Amino acid sequence: MKLVATADGGVAGWRLSRDTGGWRPANNLIDKVIFVGGDEIDEITREEFIQRTEHDRGRYLRGEGPVFALYETVRAIEETLGQERRYPTPHEQALIKGIRRRTFVMFEEQLQRAGDPGADPSIATS
Repeated sequence: MKLVATADGGVAGWRLSRDTGGWRPANNLIDKVIFVGGDEIDEITREEFIQRTEHDRGRYLRGEGPVFALYETVRAIEETLGQERRYPTPHEQALIKGIRRRTFVMFEEQLQRAGDPGADPSIATS
């Protein structure tokens, strides 16, 4: 989930859809996130947000095109790591992180063009 400032000075909540990779309104969760908290609510950095979002998109979505080819590249690296029963090297970590950063921008730009009001590729560049 992400919280973003609105033009009128308020806050809007958006939740990642594992079905589409787009954003669903989640304003009903704002009070819980801000005021209640709990064990399942953590504040994360922009980079962690990007990486977790792309991890989920790459895991749950299938399709065709450049974004999905990059998701498949990450999946292949992760499958190799699993087969070899080892942790990623620093090079592999950097490669996965870089691919996910790139796919985040690409996917968000596609969502924006499709009219998704929660899409924001600038998260990765600010």
